[in-house]
Formats: sequence, structure tokens, C-alpha cells
Amino acid sequence: MDKELIAYLNYLLCTKIERVSPISGGDISRAYLLESTTEKFFCKINGQNKALAMFHAEKKGLQELLKTNTIAAPRSFQVAAYEAGAFFLMEYVETKRPCLEDMSVFGRQLAQLHQLSNSQTFGWEEDNFIGSLNQSNRRHVDWTSFYVQERLLPQLYLAFEKGLLAKTDIPPGEKMDTVCNNLFPKVKPSLLHGDLWSGNFLISKDGVSFLIDPAIYYGHHEVDIAMTRLFGGFGDSFYKAYREIIPPEPGEEERKDIYQLYYLLVHLNLFGASYKPPVKRILSAYF
Repeated sequence: MDKELIAYLNYLLCTKIERVSPISGGDISRAYLLESTTEKFFCKINGQNKALAMFHAEKKGLQELLKTNTIAAPRSFQVAAYEAGAFFLMEYVETKRPCLEDMSVFGRQLAQLHQLSNSQTFGWEEDNFIGSLNQSNRRHVDWTSFYVQERLLPQLYLAFEKGLLAKTDIPPGEKMDTVCNNLFPKVKPSLLHGDLWSGNFLISKDGVSFLIDPAIYYGHHEVDIAMTRLFGGFGDSFYKAYREIIPPEPGEEERKDIYQLYYLLVHLNLFGASYKPPVKRILSAYF
């Protein structure tokens, strides 16, 4: 982090940053811990030309989560252009390794978040991002239509454009509609985090659950749960507490595959061909 940016952050924060330390912050941005004599802050920097739009969308998602009063999210201080990209300055959360009770609380709070509904449409008031990829949130009144048209097909077409899938790998939209209609129950729109893997939640040192890096929209609550299970799961205490508020419905296991397909396609498009086998397995099994 250069001296000019540090000076600008000093001005924004009305304090003097004494120490800047690189920390882990995800796959697409550089992350730093900023320390003054009395406070700590978190700053992300991304050099992509879409970074300003990405960080504005992330800030809006965090603020929307905060408004729900269900799960905490870091306070956002500033998003601004920086060189060819942008930076995002926010609250720094001191974390700890979660215990079983922490995960139970988190499970209950996530269920409370999922009980929030706009009761009318699937989608969101604007498009946002999943990782660094565009995520379309055009509103639909039908969940199958939304999921096929705004989630699966855009990622399938992108994978084809990148040469990661053949045209014959992409099922006809009508077939996808039929399969999803048969598998999906009557769905009430729930407010979703949208990218809920283990790297996108924190437990603070005083046991408070925090969500970070949201890709929010209104969708089926099982989408968030499917994502939690994609890379190892969150532990029995989390799922038990969640199920006490939102019990499972028949067919959830099959829907898990369909919902994980979206995230596997995202990983295919972001990180390459190592994600092609699980994508093709699900496409072959269901479509």
C-alpha cells in the first residue's frame, strides 16, 4: 500500500495509521489490516476496472444485511476509485475459531435471515457480482424461471465462450425448466447471502456471527445451505440449529446438486478446468 493512499485514508478516518499489514482476504483482492493507536480497520484493494462497481455492490449488500438485525456485518466506511481499480475500507473484525455454540447461534441467525421475504419476486433491485463475475438479478415471479435464466444459463454460456464447455454440454432451456419445475417445491423468496462458503462468515472474539462478501438477492433458502455444503459443510450444530427454525423439505438432496451446480460453474469460469468434472457430472445426472 503506497504512502499516498495511506495519507488519504488518514484523512478519511481522521486518525493516523501507524501500521499496515497484508492479510488474507480472498482470491481476487489484496487485503490489509490498518492500525492506529486506538482502532483497527480492514481495507481491500482490487486493480480490475470493474472493482469500483464490485465494491459498491458489496457495500450495498453488507448494509442490507445490517438492516435485517439478524446477523452482523462489518460497517462500511468508504469505497473509492484507486489507480485502475478501487479500494474498500471497512470495520476490522477480530476473530476466533468458532465453538459448537457459536455455530448453533449462527445457524439460528441464518434461518432468521432466510425468514425475511419480499413475498413477491425473486431477484434484487440491481445486479451484483459473484466473485468477480457479473450476477444478474432481473426480477421474476417464478423461481424456476429465475434460477434457469439468471443463474444457470449465464454461467453455462460464459463457460462455452471461454472454451471450458462444449455447446453440446449446455442443456436446452426448456429441459432445464422441466427438470427444475419437477424438483423445486413452492418457493417463497428469502433474503440470501448468495455466496455462503466458510470463507464468507466470521465469528468475532466475543462470539458474534458476521457475514462478509455477500452476493445478495431474494431466492430459495436452500441455495445458501447447498453452498455451505459444497466444500466440507459447517458442522452438525449449525445445521441442527437451522433446522429447528426451517425444517428440511422432501427432495432437498436432489436440489442441493442443482443449486451447487451454479457455484461449480462460477468456479469453473473463475478458476478453470479442474471444476469441469463435477459440472459435467451434475449436468449428465439431471439434464
